Amino acid sequence: MSVQKDLGNTGSSRIGGLFERANRLVAAIATPSLTQLALRFGLAVPFWRSGINKWDGFLQLNDVAVLLFSSEFKLHLPGGPYPFPAPAAFAFAAAAAEIVLPILLVFGLATRFAALGLLMMTLVVQLTVPDGWPLHVTWAAMALGIMAWGAGRFSLDHWLR
Repeated sequence: MSVQKDLGNTGSSRIGGLFERANRLVAAIATPSLTQLALRFGLAVPFWRSGINKWDGFLQLNDVAVLLFSSEFKLHLPGGPYPFPAPAAFAFAAAAAEIVLPILLVFGLATRFAALGLLMMTLVVQLTVPDGWPLHVTWAAMALGIMAWGAGRFSLDHWLR
């Protein structure tokens, strides 16, 4: 009986040791600063890609961007859907924010402000495309994480303190 007991303890010690090594490896890879960097890039990319497609040149929106806000996009609110007020202004503001805010996120400059801006944009996108909520909740979670924990060490915010 003592032989089985000793073998059993050795087996569980090995498993515990492997588990501990695996935990250390994961902790070394998933550092808070690396996670914050991944969140910043993960949130920046879809907004950047959307924003870059709305411009024909410097401060010149393409016709499709204005058309989307004037006829295609609607705000799905109770009693609606409703058209966007001042669609040209909304198109310009959204397109500008989709360029500027992701750049701030990537560099980690005014990071919490940029994440808040993209969270607000996500809420408007959700009101515009309500069936896209699985993706929108992911963007919102990333923005909230960035707002809660900041940019991390790999950011201008950290270096400028």
